[in-house]
Order: sequence, then structure tokens, then C-alpha cells
Amino acid sequence: MDFGIALASNLDAWKTVKRAEELGFSHAWFYDTQMLVPDILVTMALAADKTSKIKLGMGVMVPTNRIAPVAANALASLNKLAPGRIIFGVGTGFTARNTMGLGPMRLSELREYLRVVRGLLAGETVEWETEGARHKIRFLNPEAGMINISDRIPLHISAFAPKARKLTAEIADGWMTFSAQVPRALHEAGELAKSCRESGRAPESLYRTAFALGCVLAEGESAASPRAKAQAGPMSVVFLHGLVEASLGLQLSPEIAPVLEAYRKQYATYEPADARYLQMHKMHLIGVRPEEQKFLTPEFIAATTFTATATELRERIRALRDGGFNQFVIQLVPGSESALDDWARVFDGV
Repeated sequence: MDFGIALASNLDAWKTVKRAEELGFSHAWFYDTQMLVPDILVTMALAADKTSKIKLGMGVMVPTNRIAPVAANALASLNKLAPGRIIFGVGTGFTARNTMGLGPMRLSELREYLRVVRGLLAGETVEWETEGARHKIRFLNPEAGMINISDRIPLHISAFAPKARKLTAEIADGWMTFSAQVPRALHEAGELAKSCRESGRAPESLYRTAFALGCVLAEGESAASPRAKAQAGPMSVVFLHGLVEASLGLQLSPEIAPVLEAYRKQYATYEPADARYLQMHKMHLIGVRPEEQKFLTPEFIAATTFTATATELRERIRALRDGGFNQFVIQLVPGSESALDDWARVFDGV
């Protein structure tokens, strides 16, 4: 099994990526959230320049935020800096669009976008629609060596719903999911396998990655200790963000339902009333705001994150591995990058 890290796109993230490479991690994934952190292309370029082996993935880029020719150029430029180490991770949008008051983009638009980007990266002349007309486009001088379209860039899609999984099975090299609970992740993997078989594809040909946030607890440490709240808490409150905005269609467990109801009441106080998302998504997945701290009970953190002792975490990760996942990724929260060493010890024992 491969092990990776995910990071907010900080300008000094390359230091953590370099350390992860030294520890033997296989991948580093960068979040593309323009209204929260620096640009993913800048931070990935810095990481590409400072490392030599670790693979660097977009986790994920959102098509509506960059037109297809620009995205293709960015990927080819990164591929010049880190030949064969770049992964094109893409999704219909959660954080990057929600922070601007938008819901997910349509799958039909995603499919068309990917057709154009992948065609350009393959050196083809493709038709691209913009401003009400279709135009033929291609990279005009790739032979000059300023970009790299010779080394193939794999496509990994973040997919949670049935139609998105179907698209993934049809065209992608890899699949990504974010899950706090092993049973749910294994269920999604099983559904993806069905989509693969229906598309005439062997399920094992699709690389599968599970993302999580959490904290490696010391023996006797509470899941709501200050350290656990700092490392895992951002995922717990993001879970509430997604439920409030109906971005996550989940059946709620007994631990979550009353917490969500209390959070809805708090959400109703956010201003401006016609753009409450501006307050709710502040520090989204990179920290916990003061008024959100009260929701971080031990039970809630345990139910929504990978927070447990090293022994239990290894058991969970082994279950994911045995269920067909090829990679487990842990996000490191800004200010808690030292947790990388805790997770390296966990992974060593899997």
C-alpha cells in the first residue's frame, strides 16, 4: 500500500513534502481552494523544484475555476519541473466552489472539460467551445521543450455519487474518496467495482485512494484533547459545513444528528444573511474557528475522523488495503505538520 500526505497549498508546504519524501511517503496532494490559501500551481511548482521522487497530485483541481487550455498548460508546465511525477486530480467541486457560494458543476461539463485537457496533453488538436463558438486548439510548439507532454499525466477523479463513479470507471486512471469511516469507504469501493464491471473494466485496474484527517492518540489520550482538536477538528466541522449546505448526502448517525441541529442554529446567525457561506467556510479544513470549538466532543471527533491509537489506526488502514485501496492519505493541518512523524510510525506498522 502507498502512503501519502495532503496539504493546504501553503507557500512553505514544500518543506513538509520534502520531509515526507525523506520518510518514504509516495505522494503529496495539494488542495485547490482559491479563496482560502495560495494558488495550487505556485505551491506545487515549489514542491516539484525541491523534491526528486515523491509524486505530486492535485487533490483536487476544480474545472470551473480554470479554463481547459490553461489547466492543460499548467499540468504540462509542472510536468516539465517534475517529469512523470504529476497527477491530474479533479472533481466537480466542494470547498473551492462552496467558498464562492456555488454548488457542484455538472458531470456533463466535467466530461467535456476532461476531453479537452487530456487531448491537449496527448498532443492532439481538439475542438474547444468558448464564448458561444467552437475553436480548434493545440499546443503550438511542444517540441521547443518549454513544457512536457511526453511523460503521461494520469487522471484521478474524486467521485462520491453513482454517476460520478460511472464516469470515473469509464475514463480515469484513479479514484479518490474522503471518508472517516472504514465501512463507508469499503462500501463506496464496492460500488465503484460494480461501475467498473458495468463499463467492461477490471476493478483492480483503477488506482484507489482514501483521504482522511485525524490524530494518532497516545494511550489514554482523549479524542478531544487540544492536540486532537487541532489535528482532526477541522474535518469534523467541515462535515457540518457539508451537511448544512447539503453538499454531503449522508444518513446521520446518532452521534451526529444533534450536533448538526445545533450547528444549523449557529449558521443562521452568520452574516451577511444572503452569503452566510463567507463566515462558515472561513478556515475551512485548515482550522477550527472559536465558535466551532464547542462542537468538538470526543464522540463527534471519533465519528468523523481517523482519530485513535496507533494500533487501532493500523487495523483500519489494513482493512482499507484488504478492501482494495491502493493508497491512504492523511491531511496535515497547518501548524501541526509535526504530526507527519506520528503517521510515519503508524504506516511503518501496517
